[in-house]
Amino acid sequence: MTRNNTKYHGRGTDLNPPNRFDKLYIDEYDDSSEFQDEWEENDRKIDTIFYKDDSRTVIAKNESPDIGFDYSFNPYRGCEHGCVYCYARPTHEYLGFSSGVDFESKIMVKQNAEKLLRKEFEKKSYEPKFIEFSGDTDCYQPIERKLRITRNTLKVCLEYRNPVSIITKNSLVLRDLDILREMAELKIVTVTLSITTLHKDLASKMEPRTAIPERRLTTIKELANNRIPVGVNVAPIIPGLNDEEIPKILKQSAVHGAAYAGYTLLRLPYSIKELFINWLDQEFPDRKEKILNKIREMRGGKLNESGFGKRFKGEGEQVDAIKNLFRLSCKKYGLNKREIKLTTKHFKHKSGVQIEMF
Repeated sequence: MTRNNTKYHGRGTDLNPPNRFDKLYIDEYDDSSEFQDEWEENDRKIDTIFYKDDSRTVIAKNESPDIGFDYSFNPYRGCEHGCVYCYARPTHEYLGFSSGVDFESKIMVKQNAEKLLRKEFEKKSYEPKFIEFSGDTDCYQPIERKLRITRNTLKVCLEYRNPVSIITKNSLVLRDLDILREMAELKIVTVTLSITTLHKDLASKMEPRTAIPERRLTTIKELANNRIPVGVNVAPIIPGLNDEEIPKILKQSAVHGAAYAGYTLLRLPYSIKELFINWLDQEFPDRKEKILNKIREMRGGKLNESGFGKRFKGEGEQVDAIKNLFRLSCKKYGLNKREIKLTTKHFKHKSGVQIEMF
């Protein structure tokens, strides 16, 4: 494990814990200035490197009963947003990288995503269902400004009329309003903004390269004004740190036009426990033990529970209190009044054959 005495500027963690797997050879992506995002101009201590991802497929089928979607699409692997709590960090270890600084500074780029997605849709065996953008990364992380992989794949989804559900922490989603408006008219898109806190200082510590909370709220408003179904995900809820903000986040989201809301509890699989504890040592040493103890209360005495049915929901009195607070706040601010359903009835192959499905 490597560690600096001071935290990297603009990074979520300064640790690189050991990889659980054998290292793999990875071909380096072109890291010329053409592919560097705006953060490259800052005086940070570590640069981002981009690598070619030669995956042969881009749609991942969900096998977990805890997740409410069948397919997910990740245009990138790793995420420069640098959220210290990100449950997806350990996935980088399958690539020969670390879940720490590597996850946010060594990004795999699926440069053939548009072509591969089109190929998937043209398969006779393809069964149209809504696709989650994204499950293990943010499809609107900074490099998307230059590479436009998310935008190009959304165009493919619109062309074939395959429904999409987007979740992001970045206001860059507004760049694609032209596509989203057309998809909304067909009822094949929803957009969810993930908001962890309304405090800018806390957000800058937990998720250093995301849009500031105020900007996420204005993004909700802009999407709603364009008649695009939009909601908020209060995620993750960290007891003793941001759980008291649940009503405020829901109220402000509703005021800005959110129609629905959800939440997730903090998950600390594998090395994320170590990264999160190290972060608490740096940022909230006086509250560290209180926060960790509250997490254990939700996880049966442990810092993480990986079992199906429990890993997202947790258990105990504290979990029940969060659930009730969330439910009552949604009712108070008019969220989740109706279920927003996406349709697959418009899906059609390039040949023009339309499949009647819901």
